[in-house]
Amino acid sequence: MELSYWELKTWLSEIDFCIVGSGITGLSCALALRETHPKARILILEKGVFPQGASTKNAGFACFGSLTEILSDLQTHTEDEIVQLVCDRWNGIQLLRQRLGDSGIDYKGWGGYEVFLREEASLYEACMEQMDRINQLLLPVFGAACFQVADNTFGFERVLPKLILSPQEGQIDTGRMMHSLLERVGRQPNPVRILNGVTVEAYEDLGNKVLLKTDQFEFYCRRLLLATNGFAASLGDLPVKPARAQVLVTSPIKDLHVKGTFHMDAGYYYFRNVGDRILLGGGRNLDPEGETTTAFGQTGVIQNRLETLLEEVILPGKEFEIAQRWSGIMGVGAQKKPILKKLSGNVACGVRLGGMGIAIGSHTGTELAKLGGQ
Repeated sequence: MELSYWELKTWLSEIDFCIVGSGITGLSCALALRETHPKARILILEKGVFPQGASTKNAGFACFGSLTEILSDLQTHTEDEIVQLVCDRWNGIQLLRQRLGDSGIDYKGWGGYEVFLREEASLYEACMEQMDRINQLLLPVFGAACFQVADNTFGFERVLPKLILSPQEGQIDTGRMMHSLLERVGRQPNPVRILNGVTVEAYEDLGNKVLLKTDQFEFYCRRLLLATNGFAASLGDLPVKPARAQVLVTSPIKDLHVKGTFHMDAGYYYFRNVGDRILLGGGRNLDPEGETTTAFGQTGVIQNRLETLLEEVILPGKEFEIAQRWSGIMGVGAQKKPILKKLSGNVACGVRLGGMGIAIGSHTGTELAKLGGQ
């Protein structure tokens, strides 16, 4: 791309901080940098029209991990690591609510539930045996029990009669949240500039500055901060794998009695009400290799499973139509803790949010600003 004098001078000169990725982490990083560096020139590069990845494509769960997820994670993490991880997620949700206000994200504290299919009776019993232990482990985080037993009052079929309730869990409007973040970043006294449709292909830390090579142009910045999550491996040797999540939403359903957020199959499936619609996603465990991709799209095997769950479990006997289908790209790895580290003297990253971007994105972005702003 051929740049004019004006384009180079106005948008790409004397950049103090360049952030790659305008999702929750990138925008939170920009807000934190603006607080500590009010006069700095901050530029965000985003390859999509909207924030690519998962920030505008997620299900809108303000959650910190279901009981089965936490028990599964304890097989590869220490108890202290789990407590810290849940604490970071919980604090991240509170930070997001504090920054934007509950009206700015349409936060609803309706609680979250874990649903068990009839054939998962042994898994349910294992959760019952460990519930008191996990509640005690996480008591310092919440100050109260974070898991309790609840009745299936939602009309679900082919499931066990008891659910596991997380009273502290909530839901948000993902689009409103991202709009509020973008609006806040843009209305600062010294607004953060965002350039969409620009893909960073490579960078080089030259010691006193960083050279960025994009698919449109090249330029320099003083510090480079990577907030690309599921796409992070393309910009460095990082242990982050992309994980596609397929999602659908129904048309409005008459007399819908489902309210809250719901987890199934150790978190591999998740659904919620969006007004009088049902949003349902997940199923990447059906094809782990195929869903380890940065390509957006849907597959028949997963979409068919999602529709079966709607028909037989979530909305038995109710008529419904699928209004939309889409997918998002998460960043996952062997460990659930986000990768926050310096890659060189002037380059840092905050990636691998493990499908918990809403909960931990604000916290990760703030910590990335501290790391890269030093």
